[in-house]
Amino acid sequence: MDSLHNDSSYGTMNYERFQNEACIARRSSPLRDLPEMLDARPNAISMAGGLPDPVTCPFIEATIKLRDGSQLQIDKDEMKFCTQYSNTEGFLALRQWFKELQRRVHNPPAMEDSTHPGQTDVIIMNGSQDALCQSLDAMVSPGDNVLIESPSYPVPVSILQPLGCNMLPVESDADGMDPDKLRHILSRWSPADAKNPNSDIPKILYCVPTGGNPTGSSLTLKRKQEIYRLAQEYDIMILEDDPYYYIQFAETLVPSFLSLDVDGRVMRFDSLSKLLSPGARLGFLTGPRPLVQKVIFKIMSSTMHANGIAQMFVLSALNKWGHDGFLARAKEISDLYLEKSQQCIKYMKKHLTGLAEWTEPTGGMFIWIKILGITNTTDLVFKAYLKDVLFVGGNVFHVDRSAPSEYIRVSFSLATCENMDKAFSRLAECLKEELPPKT
Repeated sequence: MDSLHNDSSYGTMNYERFQNEACIARRSSPLRDLPEMLDARPNAISMAGGLPDPVTCPFIEATIKLRDGSQLQIDKDEMKFCTQYSNTEGFLALRQWFKELQRRVHNPPAMEDSTHPGQTDVIIMNGSQDALCQSLDAMVSPGDNVLIESPSYPVPVSILQPLGCNMLPVESDADGMDPDKLRHILSRWSPADAKNPNSDIPKILYCVPTGGNPTGSSLTLKRKQEIYRLAQEYDIMILEDDPYYYIQFAETLVPSFLSLDVDGRVMRFDSLSKLLSPGARLGFLTGPRPLVQKVIFKIMSSTMHANGIAQMFVLSALNKWGHDGFLARAKEISDLYLEKSQQCIKYMKKHLTGLAEWTEPTGGMFIWIKILGITNTTDLVFKAYLKDVLFVGGNVFHVDRSAPSEYIRVSFSLATCENMDKAFSRLAECLKEELPPKT
């Protein structure tokens, strides 16, 4: 990792290379600049913004009871603040909290360097998926070649398809995306092509590096280092979609791409859905300021900012716990899902031995099961559904969803042991009906 941190041979990043024409043309909204101007001069009399009179808001204060029996108190001033329009980037105090978290956990090389052209910045988003969608919409042009791990979380495929780009699947295995497969795809081009604005060399690489959805696999540090070096060589921006980072089943967290990012070529997407609440719809985007700023400009003309009430509730909880408390809570959640994964595998062994194969997950909420003797699991998934058990067919996790797949995805996050037992028993019944009898 240190060799990457000390490698400055790749020079200054050209961030315009990673922006489409609409993104390059996008500018700040003059009205959305007003909250920041007021923050700079808090005693100024504002006759500028169309902020509703607070007396029209019915919410005065709130008390929130936590699962441990303690309470959060949102006082009148905090409620007044969080129910009004606010900064596009998110509450300053919440951004600072997450900046410190990123510093503690990932220590991005460019975060503290104010002279770095891609100095790391953090903004609050309406969930990490919103951050991913806004980023891809700003970076991808029709005809672009986009590198995407395979199998992959289906949402980026759904985002990319209408943009008219070409998705280049990079195969993964039990250790995540295979750098050799990535190197083979990139061998179609020369690294020098990255300097040619007319070249179709890929500019973006998307992956879920931890507890992959659907595979449950995680990239090793060695593979991350190899992939980062390839990104340096071919001038590629890495989109690190990492909602399961804190749900790793090893005692020590594997360092992130962000922790390796000496150049400012990683856009990282963190989620609070798995650690606090999916209904809060909050996540945070970490990346080089020139690109983060363009995402901010886009938000100014769309969602304006993340939900203020959710930001205040989350900020209150985080301030109560502190960073150490948050990380301790994340470890408890990881331990919970490790236990659930082991329970799931127990019942898979009971019912599916000889009928299926799988690799134990290294994190996340999913297990990727290969069904033996069946080349396409679409009908199997439907037959299981008729027995009141639901799985997801493997075809939906590929760029070409019409292609057959011998896999299904299992989620162990919500099921009880009793339901796991029933589910795999019914799946085994479907398989025995489907497969020819052994002679």
